[in-house]
Amino acid sequence: MSVTLVVASSGIGLFARDTAERDLAANARVFDKIIASREGQMADAGEVVARDFGFREAFATGDGATLASALQSLRDRARVSEAAIVQLDGGVIASGAGGAIDGAAMLGRLESGQTSGVVSLDGTEALAAAVPIEMPDLAGWLVLVNTLGPDDMTQLSRLSAVPVEASVIDRSRMVPHLAEVPLGEIVEIDGREGDRLVRVSPIASLQDGREPRLVLAHSLGAALARYTGLRIVLLLISVVGVLGGAWAAIRLSRGIAKPLQSLAEAARAYGKGAVSKVKVEGAIEVRSLADSFNTMVEAVEEREQQIMHASLHDALTGLPNRRFFIEKLDRGVQRQSNHHQSFVAFIDVDDFKAINDAMGHPVGDELLRSVAQSLQDRFPDAMVARFGGDEFGLLLTGLEPGADCTSLARTLETTLNREMTVDGRSILVSASVGIAIGPQDADSSDGLLKCADLALYRAKSDGKGAYHFFEPELDAEASRRRRMEIDLRRAIRDGDFELYFQPLFSISQNRVKGFEALMRWPHKEHGMISPATFIPIAEESGLIVQLGEWALREACRQAAHWPDDIAVAVNISPRQLAADGLAACVAQALAQSGLAASRLELEITESVFIGNVEKTLKILHSLQSLGVRVALDDFGTGYSSLSYLRSFPFDKIKIDQSFVRALEEGGSAHAIVRAITTLADALGMETLAEGVETQELLDALQKEGCDMIQGYLISRPVPGADVARLLGSLQPVEPQLAVG
Repeated sequence: MSVTLVVASSGIGLFARDTAERDLAANARVFDKIIASREGQMADAGEVVARDFGFREAFATGDGATLASALQSLRDRARVSEAAIVQLDGGVIASGAGGAIDGAAMLGRLESGQTSGVVSLDGTEALAAAVPIEMPDLAGWLVLVNTLGPDDMTQLSRLSAVPVEASVIDRSRMVPHLAEVPLGEIVEIDGREGDRLVRVSPIASLQDGREPRLVLAHSLGAALARYTGLRIVLLLISVVGVLGGAWAAIRLSRGIAKPLQSLAEAARAYGKGAVSKVKVEGAIEVRSLADSFNTMVEAVEEREQQIMHASLHDALTGLPNRRFFIEKLDRGVQRQSNHHQSFVAFIDVDDFKAINDAMGHPVGDELLRSVAQSLQDRFPDAMVARFGGDEFGLLLTGLEPGADCTSLARTLETTLNREMTVDGRSILVSASVGIAIGPQDADSSDGLLKCADLALYRAKSDGKGAYHFFEPELDAEASRRRRMEIDLRRAIRDGDFELYFQPLFSISQNRVKGFEALMRWPHKEHGMISPATFIPIAEESGLIVQLGEWALREACRQAAHWPDDIAVAVNISPRQLAADGLAACVAQALAQSGLAASRLELEITESVFIGNVEKTLKILHSLQSLGVRVALDDFGTGYSSLSYLRSFPFDKIKIDQSFVRALEEGGSAHAIVRAITTLADALGMETLAEGVETQELLDALQKEGCDMIQGYLISRPVPGADVARLLGSLQPVEPQLAVG
């Protein structure tokens, strides 16, 4: 019995050690999954921002303030220690409040395609995930960094089923006895607080010259202490056995050995990655041990499921995220055929940023949740996912050839384009939808996603609030736009643009008072390209800011050579107005050209008031304080509000040519024009009508009280060299143009 007791005690010790080793190995896998999940979450958060059009615009234009704000917002929203941009030369643009990272040391790994690993953040080991910034070529990487210091590792350790000390250390800083531990193996090391089981495993590094290691340690004494009660039970059993006889000893021995064997087998299976539970039986201590083992298995399995769910779902709406959507699409594409089609829709909520800015982010978030719920309710059999921001995806697989995809698209349109009540407010919501059908549009998931994206772009271009199916011409159109953008950048670099000027004629003074500067692009291969073609591309790519600054300087330079009573009008795009430094650019253009500020007129459209109205008004007041005039272009066609006219004293209102041409049709057009001129006169503002091509329109506008006109009746736009000749021919005005 004494020998049995010794052997059993030794067996328990070996079993405890074996169990502790398997617990440590199991926790190592848990840590690997947690780290991989956090890398994925940071990459997903970074991908949303890296794809954001405003962010790429700010990066392309070097807008430091916007970049810093975006990085700070990303850092706070993703709950990371730092968010930064690593540029192609190794330079780093940080959020301004986190620690410093070495971008040069990361450059080699990033260029090789590595997107995650450990970096040094102010001397502390940190987990980093990088997302490429493409415009469309690679321009840098958006990097999210989260520290792996003692406090962080302690929080991760709480997710393990057994007490584990975890740390991430660079190999160069490890003590010798740890540095010698074979990677991936569990060894026993003597410590000041007793023997410990230690496992050292490598972690990918995102910086050259570093070899980070994940060190997990588990107290062997603590593992053995859990079996103290079992040893006491064995001692009692031995006493009872001595007193009660061999029969009782054998019976009790069998009651313990079998459950322990089952537990050991389950532990070995779990150590190999199989989820296995044991039957609770035997002595109370063994049953307690089995219960603890089963509880550990359930806890680890639950945590893994939570981690997996978080990596595949959107936190705001609870919908599947882009990654999950693509995984489902991949499986659907494998099964698709002419008899099993796939319906892929990209959905973008129109003007969501304006709603967010006007009503606040809480209302915007609630609106996104309402849109998500509406899609789920209307399409219960479809996979609805949120890609980030205001973008959603919808996937239907296994459609029969006779399925009415147009009906599905119309259902989508009516579901999204309606009035929604959010937080007690009624909001008129519209959304643009791009649709691709597989396999006819594409036979791969990447191809279908690309086709749906191109269709969405066309839907937004056609006026928003509508759907558009993919057509092969869209791919060709996208290629043409990419080539056009490349040519546009080259033309800006080579100075290929010209300014043409169209006269602004005063009806009351019967003379030309100024010219509007209009941009022209004589392409070296394709001839003169219409502004209607290249201006939208310049707006989308952010190149309009450079073009606008050039046009402003060039217009001032040429106007300085005109008579002193002739002004020049220059259009200012919303992007140009939103960019920092417009007032400084205007002041510099006036100073370099010597043009009087009163001879410069800046024309803006009503769309500049979407978003931050206070900021826009502040910029307009700063421009007017320079002495230049400010005109409101295309009045009545966009987001007109009398409050804008009351908030800012415009010098001129330009009546859109759609109202002018409607004068020939009669009806309410005369009343509209008369209302605009009366309002402008009451506010002390001039009025100018665009698109005047006939003497009848001129007479009608004069009758309705319009001050000035612009159009082919006076002259088409002419090159700058012809302005002097045109002034000579128009002053005094030819008899057929006389108005008095």
